[in-house]
Amino acid sequence: MKAMGFPVSVCCCCCWLGVLLLGAAAAATDTLSINQTLRDGQTLVSAGKVFELGFFSSGNSSGRYLGIWYKNFPLTVTWVANRNAPIIATSSAELTLGSNGSISLGYGSVIYWSIRVGVENRVLLKLLDDGNLVLTGGNSSGTTGDPLWQSFDNITDTLLPEMKLGWNLRTGLERKMSSWVSTGDPSVGQFSFSLEPPATPQLVLKQGDQKLYRWGPWNGVRFSGSDALKPNPVFSPMFYSSVDEVYYKYTLVDNSTLLRFIVTPDGLIQYSAWRNSDRWVPVVTLQRDNCDRYGMCGPYSSCYSSNPNCRCLDGFAPTSIQNWNSLDWMDGCTRNYALNCSNNDGFVKYTGLKLPDFSHLSSNRSLKLKECETECLQNCSCMAYTIIDIHGNGGDCVLWYDQLVDMKNYPDGGDVLYIRMARPELDAIAHVKRRKLIILVVCITLSTICGLLVIGFAGWFLLQAQKRRNKAMQTIYRRYVREDGQEEELELPLFDINVIAVATDQFSVQIGQGGFGEVYQGVLPAGQDIAVKRLSRNSGQGLQEFKNEVALIAKLQHRNLVRLLGCCIHNEERMLIYEYLPNKSLDYHLFDEKRKRSLTWKIRFNIIMGISRGLLYLHEDSRLRIIHRDLKASNVLLDSEMNPKISDFGIARIFSAEQTGEMTNRVVGTYGYMSPEYALRGHFSVKSDVFSFGVLLLEIVNGHKNWGFYHPDHEFNLVGHAWKLWNEGQPLNLLDEAIEESVPPQDVIRCIQVGLLCVQQRVQERPTMSSVVHMLTGESTDTPLPKEPGSSGEGFYKSTDSSSSVSVKNPWTSNEITMTTLSSR
Repeated sequence: MKAMGFPVSVCCCCCWLGVLLLGAAAAATDTLSINQTLRDGQTLVSAGKVFELGFFSSGNSSGRYLGIWYKNFPLTVTWVANRNAPIIATSSAELTLGSNGSISLGYGSVIYWSIRVGVENRVLLKLLDDGNLVLTGGNSSGTTGDPLWQSFDNITDTLLPEMKLGWNLRTGLERKMSSWVSTGDPSVGQFSFSLEPPATPQLVLKQGDQKLYRWGPWNGVRFSGSDALKPNPVFSPMFYSSVDEVYYKYTLVDNSTLLRFIVTPDGLIQYSAWRNSDRWVPVVTLQRDNCDRYGMCGPYSSCYSSNPNCRCLDGFAPTSIQNWNSLDWMDGCTRNYALNCSNNDGFVKYTGLKLPDFSHLSSNRSLKLKECETECLQNCSCMAYTIIDIHGNGGDCVLWYDQLVDMKNYPDGGDVLYIRMARPELDAIAHVKRRKLIILVVCITLSTICGLLVIGFAGWFLLQAQKRRNKAMQTIYRRYVREDGQEEELELPLFDINVIAVATDQFSVQIGQGGFGEVYQGVLPAGQDIAVKRLSRNSGQGLQEFKNEVALIAKLQHRNLVRLLGCCIHNEERMLIYEYLPNKSLDYHLFDEKRKRSLTWKIRFNIIMGISRGLLYLHEDSRLRIIHRDLKASNVLLDSEMNPKISDFGIARIFSAEQTGEMTNRVVGTYGYMSPEYALRGHFSVKSDVFSFGVLLLEIVNGHKNWGFYHPDHEFNLVGHAWKLWNEGQPLNLLDEAIEESVPPQDVIRCIQVGLLCVQQRVQERPTMSSVVHMLTGESTDTPLPKEPGSSGEGFYKSTDSSSSVSVKNPWTSNEITMTTLSSR
């Protein structure tokens, strides 16, 4: 057939070409104009190509949704239009901007989602680079004026930077988040997260209508009871309050960072950051411990992170002793004395608390503390009050009526609360205070009289005793017990206290906090930089550890052990003077998201080798066998060239060459690094240090702590995660994402294999440090397969078949590696 001289096929081709050109035009822009249509397969892309609007399917669902996601990344949807009305697979739909300013998603008479603003002039629908879809009045060159409608006012499960969670008080609009039903179903789920109420704002996570978690109210600095939402290197949280709006939002510290705040289908509230183009990693999770759960302790009880979790406030007792003793705290506590509004009630001050729920803002915001107390006293239902700076006006009077619930002990940064008490309780408190005051006065008086009588005699005797003690202490610290039992003199200088005080500028530059005291930086008169470890006077265990450290380190000379320059003894002051290492400790770099990027693989491997050689010296090459017992990242210091030096021998133990281990009832060290036989039974040996080294090696490879390690797919710690990846044939996935250069995969695999060998459950199967050094340097040609690790930490990997690794052929032998370089993820 022909029509007007042209073949029909040509006409059809022209028609399809027109459709394709129209689609291409729509896909290349960020704007939809009046009477334009966006069909399935076409998208709007923001000007900077950050976000994209279009149709998508999720999970196993055959339905289609209109949504916004990150451009050029694996599909991560940040907003969905038709959450509860998916477009069925056999139908089609299109997004249309009508001439009256309405937005509709539908086909024919079927409407899946629509917005009507009732504006008759020119409007545009535009996708911005911040992820906001805005409907605004405009012209062909761009948009003008305030948005008539925007997706930022219709939050789904994601809060992006600059989005507002809260209230528009002029319009009554509430912006809140709601979870997906599941990771594959964007329908409105059972969890919601909102800022409520506007007068005394607090963050609340609900499951349906039931409160699960609560943070707040806002106290002018943070949401009461939590420091999770505070300024940090990644984002800056902000709370805003005015007569028009009350909301929470956050801004990015570095605009190149991709960060989203989400409510997961499981009800977790998390900030997640995009890491090295492969996955989202949680950086902050609001739910931290049991005490974050709403109302778990009942009224008039405060929740503690340590056991027991729930404790009655002073002046209150458990409502049911039987339930309380069985750890059922929901009934909470009741008053020791009932209130009597006509009998002159008063208030007791409580500090360090997460403020309770159901706060009410006084109608008079400008009240001072005493005036706020008076207002509360005038209402018999008022149970407590405080002053907090909710609205940035210097302070607001906040009142609580009826029972006080959902409180938490929060000594670091908690708030003050004044709780109403009956007169008998106040009298009892006053009586106790008077008794304490009388006892204190009597003690001071008697002490003064006795002191005046004996000070003349005692002072002389104490002075002589101190001189003898100082002389004996100097003898102790200048002697070293040799293996044959004889003593020899040490060349260990004793520094004068005045010299050290001047060198450290009166101990003004603190650079660390050790297990038994502070560490200060200083400069000796000769110009040598030093680090001074000053033993705490209040440390009950410190003297023994101090003697131990001096006796051990004085004769240890190895390039990978910190060098002791001398000590200082003056009255009760005891100090160790070390060489100063300018790059601080390994954990300072390794566990910081920005600083760890300077730890290249070459530097990390050098640190691993240095630690292993230092530990080998302690175990086999020094004059005595020495077990460190507290090897961890914070006890490895780095010199100016990033060479490692093992430090802090306060709890180390000396053995003769024939000894291999010992039992103790006093388990000391750091969880996450302790071997299971030491943590559970008190048995330690050189293999305990080998276990700690294995944990530390895996931390250096991965860049995260073993204790508290988090992975979205399981609850194992870092050791368990490494073992899981090894068994799955994916050990290279353990490598730290912060390593940006190419890395030889065989070196990484060798380190991971050695680390897993060191943390094996059975003591006898762990290698010695000499074997470790040989394996790490590649000198050993027979590196065995690791078996199931042991761990004293929570969430470690438990294999269902502990012997399964015996029968598995090692897939990581050098013969099977064909890659020569590895690009970090």
